[in-house]
Amino acid sequence: MSETLEIHPRIEPSWLEALRGEFEQEYFRDIKRKLLEERARGRVVYPPAPLIFNAFDSCPFDRARVVIVGQDPYHEPGQAHGLSFSVPEGVEIPPSLANIHKELRDDLGIEPPGHGSLEGWARQGVLLLNSTLTVRAHQANSHAAFGWSRFTDAAIRALCARKTKPVVFLLWGSFARSKRELVTPPHVALEAPHPSPLSAHRGFFGCRCFSRCNEILRAAGEPEIDWARFR
Repeated sequence: MSETLEIHPRIEPSWLEALRGEFEQEYFRDIKRKLLEERARGRVVYPPAPLIFNAFDSCPFDRARVVIVGQDPYHEPGQAHGLSFSVPEGVEIPPSLANIHKELRDDLGIEPPGHGSLEGWARQGVLLLNSTLTVRAHQANSHAAFGWSRFTDAAIRALCARKTKPVVFLLWGSFARSKRELVTPPHVALEAPHPSPLSAHRGFFGCRCFSRCNEILRAAGEPEIDWARFR
């Protein structure tokens, strides 16, 4: 983490403009204080500070056409790089992501890429957004009370305030589906169970969310996502 933790200048400029008011709020200053406290106590936090806003940096505000909502970052070494469900190339593919690959194959005939990066999706306008942007090493959901969800909910609202073209929200699992109330017309939410091995067989498999998403984009005159472009 940087010495001053001046994390807001790191965010991509169009998102900085869209969310400018959030950075001046007391809750956001409190997030920074809590992250500094974690470091002062010798705790490891993921992702590394330069990647906390990677979802925003990789998918500018004006280009976002799809949002995949996750809960919080992976919490083991090397996994988290600021994109929901994604891991850097060379890192073992987590079970939920393996199931995402399986549904892609069944839905669109796309073969798994042999790595876990979804950076190519982000570059096409897929915002890979975790509701909580940081996590303590080895402790899932450990930063859930830090206040990040207020910030990421503001990002969802900012996108939904754009009324010209629909943004498609892929909401997988009960936590992501709790964001449904933030998604207002003309934007569209596609809901399904979580791709975790504990729940994927309850309806994530067979949900056809990727082809359905492209159908919505196509009907709106928007380019489809090339879901086979992982890099």
